[in-house]
Amino acid sequence: MAAGQDNPFHAKSALRTKLRTRRARASAARAAEAGAALATRFIDRFGAGMDGKVVAAYWPMRDEIDVRPLVGLVSSRSAICALPVMSGKADPLIFRRWRPGDELVDASFGVKEPLASAPPIAPDIVIVPLLGFDAAGNRLGYGGGYYDRTLASLRAAGRVLAVGVGYDEQETDRILVHAGDMPLDMILTDRRTIVTGKTERTD
Repeated sequence: MAAGQDNPFHAKSALRTKLRTRRARASAARAAEAGAALATRFIDRFGAGMDGKVVAAYWPMRDEIDVRPLVGLVSSRSAICALPVMSGKADPLIFRRWRPGDELVDASFGVKEPLASAPPIAPDIVIVPLLGFDAAGNRLGYGGGYYDRTLASLRAAGRVLAVGVGYDEQETDRILVHAGDMPLDMILTDRRTIVTGKTERTD
């Protein structure tokens, strides 16, 4: 066995590299149509009960699947939208209310965030970016732990639904789970809806 191959942190790093490549290829092939398909899938799943619900999304960067069509549809259905704000390196994310057309400011890591004057709000549904996922709902993120800390904090305070989003190609057989890793309740890709132990496909 090569040196470091049995180290779980090295294994995660290698998997991140592999999945970044998969995501980039998927994005190059069908970014625009994937964002629209994801939005339709989200509304098909949640649209009937979204009035007054707070849906926290994110502003996509690089080759993350584009959730802006989803945010637009959510906003048109009397739901309340929010975007995440980083408050500290070891702190959970804060979600601030945001409407399409509201100003965004540049933050760390190339992230765009709502203005500090936008009111904080607790989400009912959190749309979570990812590098990879498995069928059990385990997520591979970027390594900063922001969403794990955030979901742990939100779940301790009450019911919240964590929905990972990405391209179909970002699925992997198994993601190693460590203390503090928070599972997803559901994964939506542009082609499938995955609830733990169950897959719904419409292509």
